[in-house]
Amino acid sequence: MHKRVRVLGCLLLVAVFSLVVISRVRAAGDAAQAVRDADMAWSKAASASDLDRIVSFYADDATLLSPNAPVVKGKDAIRKEWDGIMKGFGKTLHWQPTKVEAAKSGEIGYSTGWYEGTFTPPNGKPVKDKGKYLEVWKKQADGKWKCVADMYSSDMAGQ
Repeated sequence: MHKRVRVLGCLLLVAVFSLVVISRVRAAGDAAQAVRDADMAWSKAASASDLDRIVSFYADDATLLSPNAPVVKGKDAIRKEWDGIMKGFGKTLHWQPTKVEAAKSGEIGYSTGWYEGTFTPPNGKPVKDKGKYLEVWKKQADGKWKCVADMYSSDMAGQ
């Protein structure tokens, strides 16, 4: 009888452990898909030059690391930076995630990929730019995913 109870106890423990592992794997997969979806919607907002929508993808305390520029912190400063970016790129800027992963907890994730667009500097000739990016995303208390750290750099020499 005691042996049978132990075996049943072990089987129950294995079953519970398996369910926990499966739920964590599913949470990470769901989170990665949510990050990918948010990143793609963000790219569409940039292609539409929708500054309010672009900024809405950032957490209030987010950090933006643009090339050849000081660190930008917080939504107000990020809005100002993006206003300048959009004035240069217009509706040509877009990006595509190539790798998206999330922690098993389903609370944080990251996205890497490429971007491209044509930048027109004031009083200058248009320059086609392409490069790569890294974004760190965090699930907020309301369940929405927001970018907490955003970094990009050009692949073009001298950009």
